[in-house]
Amino acid sequence: MKKNLLFVIDSLNCAGAEKSLVTLLSLLDYSKYTVDLMLFGHGGELEELVPKEVNILKPLKYTEFAALSMKQAITYSVSHINFKMFSSRMKYSLGIRKKKFSNPQKARIFWQSVSNVIENNPKAYDIAISYAQGIPTFYVADKVEARKKYAWVNTSFRLEGQEKLFQKKIYDQYDKIVAVSESAREILLETFPYYSNKINVIFDINNPDSIYKMASIGDSYEDQYKGMRILTIGRLAKGKGYDIALEACKKLKERGLKFKWYALGKGPLKKEIEEYIKVNDLSEHFILLGVKSNPYPYIKNADLYVQTSRFEGFGLAIAEARMLNIPVVTTRFDAVYNQMVDGKNGLVVDMSSDAVCDGILKMISDHELRDSVIEYLHSEKKGNVEEIDKVYQLIG
Repeated sequence: MKKNLLFVIDSLNCAGAEKSLVTLLSLLDYSKYTVDLMLFGHGGELEELVPKEVNILKPLKYTEFAALSMKQAITYSVSHINFKMFSSRMKYSLGIRKKKFSNPQKARIFWQSVSNVIENNPKAYDIAISYAQGIPTFYVADKVEARKKYAWVNTSFRLEGQEKLFQKKIYDQYDKIVAVSESAREILLETFPYYSNKINVIFDINNPDSIYKMASIGDSYEDQYKGMRILTIGRLAKGKGYDIALEACKKLKERGLKFKWYALGKGPLKKEIEEYIKVNDLSEHFILLGVKSNPYPYIKNADLYVQTSRFEGFGLAIAEARMLNIPVVTTRFDAVYNQMVDGKNGLVVDMSSDAVCDGILKMISDHELRDSVIEYLHSEKKGNVEEIDKVYQLIG
């Protein structure tokens, strides 16, 4: 008899955890499992890549309500003579206006504000998996009936005070927690040392065959530029270090390097980044490409991949660049040495614009280093589809 599985994630926008989940789903044996997938945000670029065997559940009622304009929300509430969802929405909106909050704080405030109007999942599952920390984790803990519950942690984050107390009550409801790297596990244990026997490590799964295939199809750079192409992939958010990237870009320009630096991603810092580009006259050097459902032709046709993250659970885009034999320059975030060998498959530098600038110049100008890095990349083991065996051991 097939096991019933539920996966829950925020959305399937083009980002690391989302790509990892799609890859995992593409490798599952559907003769053994029936799979439901719940999203808090629909319409993401990767939804078209979800295997046909996966049942994407309808949006939650509150998710649809939250997408309404304020006028539409009031009309809906009046016509249904029910202001509970409107009240919860306003409570959350007002709750996050007071000051700047971290992502864990925003997730807690959201759940404390709206969980009372989010319906329980009507189905009982053998296994329910939250594939991202925060709201998916809260939902599986509080709104899903399952024989076993597993929580994926795909970033490095530390909690203290109110956040630690709140999330302990959540994670106490899980049978297992999965960290996507050894460093992510170690950092999680700094917050929750009593979970040492509860945390497994399963790396984000990379399937080189699918990446090679997708890198050969679809769109790539549309300009006719023939010079050095630098690429960065990541959400336009503080954690990805775009301020470091922009400052490094400015310094590269000042030092006379001929290049274009492209960024794939979207996020809350878009306007701020665009303003920096305008003020510093970098429109010909730092180009925002938005989000692409297939980023692999862009990676394949880049000369250098640069990651300026402050933290990563694993660093999936780096792994993808390595699989396509593109030299990497990356900042020294916690999980970086899970896959980087400094001086061999790229350069690991300090988390500063000067260090990133110097690393890029070194990788470009030192031809002997660059050639040796490319040779090493070609000889590296590609992908880690064998990680699916750890998933099978977990879900049975």
